[in-house]
Amino acid sequence: QVQLVESGGGLVLPGGSLTLSCVASGDTSSGYSLAWFRQAPGKDREFVSVVWRNTGSTYYSDSVKDRFTSSRDKAKNTVYLQMNSLKPEDTAVYYCAGGYPILSSIRNSRGYRHWGQGTQVTVSS
Repeated sequence: QVQLVESGGGLVLPGGSLTLSCVASGDTSSGYSLAWFRQAPGKDREFVSVVWRNTGSTYYSDSVKDRFTSSRDKAKNTVYLQMNSLKPEDTAVYYCAGGYPILSSIRNSRGYRHWGQGTQVTVSS
């Protein structure tokens, strides 16, 4: 059984930065991917980024590309989301997700088996 625990959310000014962390416990070997999704009030959960399998390859949504960076520390079994140039529209609950999606489905939440509890990110002046 895999458990995912996020941390690092909070309130930040527009243009500011924030780093989220997600620690995975349990069996995450053999091609386990770790992703970030977010959900704003009244909206569907949307894909943010993924570190795919053990390749280290990262993929981003168009809305965060060039502003957010995801990385994975295999030794710590942790995935990070460095968020820069934050905008009010980035306000959402951010979820860590893990699983074995195929590459063509990495942006689909259904491809992930495990989810964290979420951490709130609020971008506001």
